[in-house]
Amino acid sequence: MSRISCGIDFGTSNSSIALASNSQVSLVPVEGSHVTIPSAIFFNQEDNKAFYGRAAVAMFLERHEGRFMRSLKRVLGTSLMKQGTLVNGKLMKFDRIIASFLRNIKTKADTTAEHPIEHVVMGRPVHFVDNDPASDERAEQELRAIALSIGFKYVDFQFEPIAAAFAHEVKINGERLALVADLGGGTSDFTVIRLSNKNTRKVDRSTDILANTGVRIGGNDFDRDLSLAAIMPEIGYKSTYGEKHLEVPLKPYHDLAEWSKVNFLYTPKIMTQMRQLLNSSHDRKRFSRLLQILEQETGHAVLAATEETKIALTAANVYHTPFNFLEEGLYIPVMREQFEEAIRLEVARILDSVTQCLREAGVQKEDIDLVILTGGSTEVPLIQAQFRQLFPNAALADENKLSSVGLGLAYDSQNRYQ
Repeated sequence: MSRISCGIDFGTSNSSIALASNSQVSLVPVEGSHVTIPSAIFFNQEDNKAFYGRAAVAMFLERHEGRFMRSLKRVLGTSLMKQGTLVNGKLMKFDRIIASFLRNIKTKADTTAEHPIEHVVMGRPVHFVDNDPASDERAEQELRAIALSIGFKYVDFQFEPIAAAFAHEVKINGERLALVADLGGGTSDFTVIRLSNKNTRKVDRSTDILANTGVRIGGNDFDRDLSLAAIMPEIGYKSTYGEKHLEVPLKPYHDLAEWSKVNFLYTPKIMTQMRQLLNSSHDRKRFSRLLQILEQETGHAVLAATEETKIALTAANVYHTPFNFLEEGLYIPVMREQFEEAIRLEVARILDSVTQCLREAGVQKEDIDLVILTGGSTEVPLIQAQFRQLFPNAALADENKLSSVGLGLAYDSQNRYQ
């Protein structure tokens, strides 16, 4: 029997797994017929049973009792990994939570392969944590340990943008100098690489990879910026209270705007503080919405509505975000211009990282003849426009945005292990 290997793209927002077997590479259906799965988990309060992906999101939005989590990847390399979090009243470490999610997709792949898979190439961002090499190394070690704990015996890593390049390389005629832009939920990573369909089975690609850069900015940051600019003011953000007209504390709003932090808001201390502020609020109607969100633990519904708005604004110039879970008939109108203005600084940092990648590769932007866009955040019109403006002479490839990294990791596993 030929060896079967796989690639896992454990993303901040979405994940996938692809098999490499008998010179064939294919994505595994991981949730029904879907080949990608939201990186979300829900622990049912009644029996602590875990639900994953779309099922987890549905359980939460249908208001089942339990604990919902997303953006788990952003915990890797941070102090939260050791601290853990309360899940239905009991402390659970994040390595166990992440292992549960990854074991679920490995099981789907094992079933497809008809035997346990032992060889994997895991995707990783260029930087799990910006400007902190020790934390970055720790994040990779933590993910390696998790992969081993769920049954893999051989674990390697590849930068996600390089994996995306491998997925596109099989379709290239001749040679191309490519820039790969992988804009995910948590990070934006870039690679300048020489591609050729003659190199698809070449094991050592070090001479073809000219530079890698990355920054810890992604779709979740866009969601946060959009939320603070357009959503949070309607629930009291930057409103005032008391005789001195002091601004209400901003931290609860900032935490409410991030998937990885919202669960830490539901504490008696914070609730008490917000109730006290409500009594002297100058905008009781809006500020009371914040207290309602905290008391009913609907922070993730706010985040989901914000993400829905971001996606809708890729095609529409205005979107009326529904907040019926707060008030019947409440819609918050959001303009695309508001969104683009809110993320402008983040986009500038992304483009700075692109420029740095070109500089480290020793090439000019005019030398790039192929730009590969992957990751859901490349759907944002402002991002598309900026890349077309920066590379007007390059062909732009943006198919399989959510699955090219997983496919490329499987191609890489084929070269390493088979």
